[in-house]
Amino acid sequence: MIAESQEFVQLINTAIVKTKEKRINSSYEERLSSTCQSPAVEALSVAVNHLAESQKISKDQAAVMLVETLRELDSVWTDYVMMEGLSKLKDLLKNTH
Repeated sequence: MIAESQEFVQLINTAIVKTKEKRINSSYEERLSSTCQSPAVEALSVAVNHLAESQKISKDQAAVMLVETLRELDSVWTDYVMMEGLSKLKDLLKNTH
């Protein structure tokens, strides 16, 4: 059972590395251009202008606030998902002993 658990952990670790590898794309110039022309970036521009006006701050400050907020949300959810996964993994390991 312990060998199976270790194999499972190794399998998961390999999967984590592979998924990160897939995110690395050498065509960043094309991706950047495509992304900058997307409706989402246009919506972000509207949001930056709105935040700057409503908070009486510069557009630079508003853009930074939006990016920092999105990064924080992403970080919180990454931590949450990681903790859920760890909890399930701990349960799995407990049940195999």
